[in-house]
Amino acid sequence: MDPFFNHERLDCYTLAVAISRWIRGTPIPETDLRNQALRASSSIVLNIAEGSTSQGRNRKKHFTYAAASAAEVSSILDILDLPSGPEKQIELRRISQMLHRMH
Repeated sequence: MDPFFNHERLDCYTLAVAISRWIRGTPIPETDLRNQALRASSSIVLNIAEGSTSQGRNRKKHFTYAAASAAEVSSILDILDLPSGPEKQIELRRISQMLHRMH
């Protein structure tokens, strides 16, 4: 099936969804950090989707928010020291790089 929405064609979106799902499935003992990681990872996905349908400043704003949320998730992974965390941080950096090139 061909993607209907612009964001469904983006590698950064697909990668962001995978990271968000990974966070949801990973046991994180610190409740506050878990909640923050869930919110920030969702923010990456949602802002990529919204930014991909926007133009001009609005597009840049959403992609900037998504990149900032990717940095936030990466920082949370620094604190938590989870298995696979370093690999996910590499993916988060890739998302950020793609977003900066798109706006």
